[in-house]
Amino acid sequence: MRKHPFIILAATSLALTPALQAAEKPVKVYILSGQSNMVGIGQVDGGGTRWGQEFTDPLLSIYPGKPDASADYDQMEASQTLPLAGFGGVTPTPYPEGGVHVVRGHVTMPVTGVYEFRPGYGASQENIMVIDGREVHRREPGGQSVHTPIKLEAGKKVPFRILYLNKHGNGLGWHARLDIPGTLKTVVNHEGKFPYLVDDKGNFISRDDVYYKGVVTATADKWLGIGCGASDNSIGPELGFGHMVGDFHDEPVLILKASQGNRSLSWDFLPPGSGRFEHTDAEGTTWIHAGYKDSPDRWVKGTEPKPIDWHAGLQYDECFNGAKEVLAQFDEKFPHWKGRGYEIAGFGWWQGHKDGGEQGTGSAGLAATRYERNLVRLIHALRKEFNAPDAPFVVATVGFGGGRTWEPGSSADTIFKAQMNVGDPAKHPDFKGTVKSVDIRAFYRAPEVSPRNQGFHYHGNAETYMLVGEAMGKAMLELRK
Repeated sequence: MRKHPFIILAATSLALTPALQAAEKPVKVYILSGQSNMVGIGQVDGGGTRWGQEFTDPLLSIYPGKPDASADYDQMEASQTLPLAGFGGVTPTPYPEGGVHVVRGHVTMPVTGVYEFRPGYGASQENIMVIDGREVHRREPGGQSVHTPIKLEAGKKVPFRILYLNKHGNGLGWHARLDIPGTLKTVVNHEGKFPYLVDDKGNFISRDDVYYKGVVTATADKWLGIGCGASDNSIGPELGFGHMVGDFHDEPVLILKASQGNRSLSWDFLPPGSGRFEHTDAEGTTWIHAGYKDSPDRWVKGTEPKPIDWHAGLQYDECFNGAKEVLAQFDEKFPHWKGRGYEIAGFGWWQGHKDGGEQGTGSAGLAATRYERNLVRLIHALRKEFNAPDAPFVVATVGFGGGRTWEPGSSADTIFKAQMNVGDPAKHPDFKGTVKSVDIRAFYRAPEVSPRNQGFHYHGNAETYMLVGEAMGKAMLELRK
């Protein structure tokens, strides 16, 4: 990770060092937007699951005196031993007051994997847990939890012991499988990919030169690291993208993400400059389709439209007005850069599912056939909105199923071609050298090697999201160079 350099001025020279020159330059701001996949659904780990049925034969032994982390309670005689009717779940059997509490029993995991155990809740997390002779958790009073993952075989019954180091012991606990295929922890720590995301102990780290700020959704406000997606346990393309541009610039970088799930470019994100248009459907009815700020989305020609509680471009307004508000308060929002100013360095767009319908099968719909013209308007609108007429613009395509399930002329196929077309200087010469399209179909991963089966979110596969982000970042740098 690059650290901020010290600045040294030689007394014999008035020339600015490269470090000082970079320190005086404005912060580079990249604005990312799109729908749910830009929000970020890549899964970091399997999440915590309450333990319960995995633990059998729990016996609570109570010893006199005060807890001692260095004592060998296996060699001591307990003053009382009693079985626990309930261990884990929501309402475990309460422990009697007084003495030192040690629970012993067996644990049997249903699936072979590498697990992290998280015993206790609140004060009861101060404990030492051992499974099959190996310490898997330690948190001494006033300290932090230290977890040591352990691989367990499905159906194999192994012993466990928990020594509680205060009077608040209870049977609550959680476990998380760390090697679930396609999670970021598995991809990085077990497959050795994206090593720049972790330190030498395998812990995820944050950059100190790239800051992330999200508006509308994915509203993390911190130095770039994991947890800038839809939740603390998810990532979007901002992570790979931020590392690419962060390594490129000497100046610090702000990733400003303005995104919202389940939104279309033909309605929710419809950009300014989009006018009404007519379309006659298969039944012969002619409809007037909404232009920017119109409501509803369509009405029969010759009738008076009845507005609804939404308008064309509402999501465009919310996302990009939110981004502008952040930039208008730049010094207040980012005091570590106060007085430095900023420069819009580029835009990134990843969207297309809502305009294509579920996986985009069948004949292309109206939203898909108009996608290209709407995307062109979006590029012009954002450059005007942020007073950055020549700012590089990168478009990541749809890539559901790796493109293998698309029918020729389907919505997904039509949207994909539209997205590729805007980066083709032969088709859009006015975008030559300033707009680049990234084909992400090769980054699709099957559900069998992913955390879940959810095709429109790329099965939550973190590798997909990292590869998309890296590809968008590399494309952005090619435009900047």
